[in-house]
Parts: sequence; C-alpha cells; structure tokens
Amino acid sequence: MTKRHITYLACTMVVVTSGLGAASPGSAPTTHLVRPGESIQQAVDAAKPGDTVLLSAGTYRESVRVTTSQLTLRGAGRRTVLKPGIATAGNSCAQAGNGICVEGTKDRAVKGTTVASLTLSGFTKNGLWATRTDRLTVRRVTARKNGVWGIAQERSTRGVFRNNTARDNGDAGLFLANTTDTEQGATDTRGTVIDGNRLTGNRIGVTVRRLRNLTVEDNTLTTNCAAVFIVGDETPPRAGALTVRGNNVFENNKYCAKTARLPFLQGAGIILTGAEDTLVSGNRVMDHVGTSPLSGGIVLFKSFVGVKSERNRISDNLVLRNSPADIVNEEAAQGNTFRTNTCDTSKPKGLC
Repeated sequence: MTKRHITYLACTMVVVTSGLGAASPGSAPTTHLVRPGESIQQAVDAAKPGDTVLLSAGTYRESVRVTTSQLTLRGAGRRTVLKPGIATAGNSCAQAGNGICVEGTKDRAVKGTTVASLTLSGFTKNGLWATRTDRLTVRRVTARKNGVWGIAQERSTRGVFRNNTARDNGDAGLFLANTTDTEQGATDTRGTVIDGNRLTGNRIGVTVRRLRNLTVEDNTLTTNCAAVFIVGDETPPRAGALTVRGNNVFENNKYCAKTARLPFLQGAGIILTGAEDTLVSGNRVMDHVGTSPLSGGIVLFKSFVGVKSERNRISDNLVLRNSPADIVNEEAAQGNTFRTNTCDTSKPKGLC
C-alpha cells in the first residue's frame, strides 16, 4: 500500500448506522446514518461531540432530545420530515409536545450544536425547542403547522437562525426570549442572529421578547397577523440594543383574535413595545391594513405593563400603503427619532 493510500484511509470519516453506536473515544468524528423506520434518538444518544447524525429522506414519527454539544443533526432537506409519534415514558421532548429539543442545564449549556435541513410538522407545541444553549445553529429547517412556536429558544446566547422557513404555526414562526417561565430582566444574547428566514401564515412572524444584543435582518415576512414584534417590560435590564435591518415585510393582514396578553392582531408590520436603543433601518414595510391598536407599518407602542419605548432610531426605511399609517408613534416618551424614512402618512403627523 502506498503512502498516499494510507493517508487517505486515515482521514476518511467513519460512517455507521443508527444501530452500531459511536466510534471509540479519541477516534475521528463519526456520521451516524439513520433511515426511516430506525430510531433517531438511538443515534443521537450514541453520538459524541463532533459527530453527525444524518437522516435520510423520508418520514419519521418521533420526537428527539439533544443534550450533546458540538453535535450536528442534519436531514436531506425538506423531504426529511419529523412528525409526532407515540410519547413513550422517558421521552420528555415528546411528552411536552415538541419535535426536536436541544436542552442544556443550569450548570452546563449545550454548545455549538447544529440542526439543519429537515422539516418539523404537526407537533402540538413547538417544532424545535431550545433552552440553555450557546452557539446553537438552526439552518434550512422548515417548521410548519405546529401548535405554538415553529422554532423557539430561551435562556441562550450567540444563536444563529438562518435560511429557515416557518409557516402556519399557532403563534410565532420564530420565538426568542429570555425565559418563558419566570419574570426577569432582559438577557444579553451576545450577538444572536435571525437572518434570511421566510416566515408566512403565523400569528407573528418573529417575536423577540426581553432580549438585548440581537439582530433581525434580511428576512421575508408576509401573510402573518403581525410580522416583527419586539417586546420589553419593566424589569431591568430593559429589552433593547437590538437591530432590525433590511427585512422585506409586506401584507401581514391575517386576522388573529385577542389573547389574555394581546389585543387582536391584523395589519401589523414592525412593532416595538417597551424597548430601548433599538435601530430599525433599511426595511421595506408595505401594504398593511388593520384596526388593531398595533396596526400600521412601523409602530412604537407603550408596553402593556406601561413601559415606554425610549431612544429608538427609525431611519432609512421604505414604508408605504399602510393603514392606519405608515409610521405610528403611540409613545409619550421623548428621544425616539424618525429620520429619512420614505413614507406618506404618520400618526401623529410630521414623522415622514
């Protein structure tokens, strides 16, 4: 055998099926191949940091819980579909009604894990649920017709949500928050990015709740009840230091009935409530029509617990054919600025 052949063999990645388990400690990263009818969870449990669990095209009736850092769970594109299966004892992800759960602990975050190139459909709660993660990447995932959120994350930092599709989910297509079960100040996400996603037919396209240091850019949002919802409250630190930039936001005119927390939604483009020091710039916000208190193209609204939005900059946006107005400022607070926007109507007058 030549030296060239030896080098090739030493560098070749090991591939195993889901039934064979992971490679021995210290070996090269392993790809665990899973086919329809085999267990994704078994392959994930066998995988080590650095491994890939590769799902062939087909339908899997299963929920999957991931607790391993540096793991890649990747399908073959939209033809790899996860749907609800039987919620067996010990499968907390399935019992909660979620499709994929990426879950760290208070003492140890799941770091550097990736979920990519698959579809999550019909789960009673969330398509993908993540908590206590760092540098989680979710890309080219389709989340459709899930009961609450399409893709959701809390208590996490430095996430990347890129080139996903979320449609027809019960609440937000993409939902990112500090926490979902306690009251506390905004979390610094240390640069989380929501980029290049397509969000259609949801109650809300993107919800960013009680977070700081996060960017929402270059997304397309249409036919939701509301497109982008930036939410703060009274607990310090305040939500803010955010960027909403370069998004294509049009015709989010679906009607959604009121809830215990919000009035009915319809015809709402980009909404800020209780946020500070946020830049909204370079967005195209077109053709929204509604009579909700939150209707309009770009809307600043005092939060529902009475916190004002302050020192936000609304600049260089194209905002046209929105009703009741292209730009709506319901705030009494001083310090929000509106500059060089292309718009025809504002409430109050003089903001265009």
